[in-house]
Amino acid sequence: MGVINYAVKHLGVKHIIVCGHYGCGGVKAAMTPQDLGLLNPWLRNIRDVYRLHEKELDAIEDENARYDRLVELNVIEQCRNVIKTADVQQSWHQNKYPIVHGWVFGFKDGLLKDLKIDFEAVLHDIQKIYNLVDKK
Repeated sequence: MGVINYAVKHLGVKHIIVCGHYGCGGVKAAMTPQDLGLLNPWLRNIRDVYRLHEKELDAIEDENARYDRLVELNVIEQCRNVIKTADVQQSWHQNKYPIVHGWVFGFKDGLLKDLKIDFEAVLHDIQKIYNLVDKK
């Protein structure tokens, strides 16, 4: 998160993009219930996203479609994690930026899919628990 701190506080970035990609090997590995050694800490966050959305994902019969949906859900959750940071919240409160965007890249078609993250709605929804802005 040091990169976000520097980008927001010192560079004044107006947009932060969280970008995943379809066909992600990490997502496929995370959906495999096995010990993957050194990869386990990296996969834990994706597995947590799977746990949060297990009912939706398990209802998708096509395995590749299920992986693709987990890629999208992971990007959405990682956008929420960025929005939860004090630097992003404080900058938004003072400057009305940065805005966090979630995209997914498709290697097959070369297209970027905008997941249309509603930044202000997410920020509003997390305020009860994650409000890190001192509103003096």
